Amino acid sequence: MVKKIIIIFIIVLSGCKPMYRAVPFDEYVPSKSPNYSNPDSWAVKPNMYPESLKKIIGVSKGKNCDVFFIYPTLFLDRKNFNWNADINDKSLRDDIINRSVKYQASAFAKVGNIYAPFYRQSHYKVYVSPFSKYEEKSRAIAYSDIKKAFKYYLENYNNGKPIIIAAHSQGSILSAMLLKEFFDNKPLQTKLVIAYLPGTKILDSYFKKIKKLQKNDEIGGYVSWNTYRRGSYPKKYEEWFKGATTTNPITWDNKIKTDYEDHKGLFYTDGKVYPNSVKIILKDGLVWSSLPRIPKRLFLIIKKDYHVADINLFWKDIEINAIRRLKSWEKINL
Repeated sequence: MVKKIIIIFIIVLSGCKPMYRAVPFDEYVPSKSPNYSNPDSWAVKPNMYPESLKKIIGVSKGKNCDVFFIYPTLFLDRKNFNWNADINDKSLRDDIINRSVKYQASAFAKVGNIYAPFYRQSHYKVYVSPFSKYEEKSRAIAYSDIKKAFKYYLENYNNGKPIIIAAHSQGSILSAMLLKEFFDNKPLQTKLVIAYLPGTKILDSYFKKIKKLQKNDEIGGYVSWNTYRRGSYPKKYEEWFKGATTTNPITWDNKIKTDYEDHKGLFYTDGKVYPNSVKIILKDGLVWSSLPRIPKRLFLIIKKDYHVADINLFWKDIEINAIRRLKSWEKINL
C-alpha cells in the first residue's frame, strides 16, 4: 500500500514530464452539469454515507452542524482528452469515495453532517504548461457545479445550521471562490464556523471580511497550509507558495515550531491513527514536516512533497480543532 501511494504521488506531481492530451478548448463540449436533486450527484450526504466512511466513523447520527466538503484533483488520466471530468465515470467516483472521502472528509465526520457533491473537476493537466492557459476556463466549469450544489444544499438541507467548509487542493481553490461569493461580507458569514482550505495558495488579502484565524478557537474565518518535507522547497515555490497563508495545523496559533508530543494524530492507510508522529516548522508559504513516524516509513524517505497528505498528516488535529471551533460558535450564537 505504501509503494502504491508513492507511485500515486509521482504520477500526480511529476509536473510536465507526462505527455497529456486534450481537444482544442474552443471545440470542447463538457459533459452535462449534475442535477443535485438526484442522489447520484452526491458523493456523500448524511443519509448515504459510503461504507468506507462508515468503517471509520460508525453509524452517522444527525448533528447540529453541516460540513460542505469539496474534494481535490483526482482526474489524472493522461490519455483522457477532456478538460473536465464526467461525474458518471465509475473509476473516478470510486477514487473520490475510497481516497478523498475516506482519508480526508472523514476528519470532519464527528463535527458535522457531511455533504460532498460530485462535480466536473478540472483535469490535472490545467496546472501544466501549455495547458495551463485554459485553467480559468476549465475552473469556471468546475465552479459552476459547486455553486449549483451549494445553492441546492442551502435551499434543501441546511435549515439554518452552522456551516464548516472543508476542502483540499483544487477543492480549496473552488471553496475560496464559494466563500467570496456566498459568505464574504454577506449575511451567511454569521453561519460560518470555519473554512479549512489546505493545499493551495491563499493570500491574506483575498477576502474582504473573512480573516485568517490565528487562535485555536476563533471562528468565522479560514485556515490554510501546504506541507513539504523539512528542508524542501517546491520547484514553483515563488509562484505557487511564497506569501501564502500558512496556518499551524497542530496548534492552530502563531507558533513557528511544534514537537512530536503536540501532534494529535496522523490517519494512515492501515486505518489506524498514529499520534506524536510528526513535528513541523512553518516557513513562508510552507509547513515543513518531519518524516512521519509510521510503519514502513523508510519508503517515504525519497518523497519531499507531502501535498496529498495535507489532511492525513493532521487528521486527528483537524477533528479535535473543528469540534472546539463549533463549541466556540455555539457559545456566541446559541
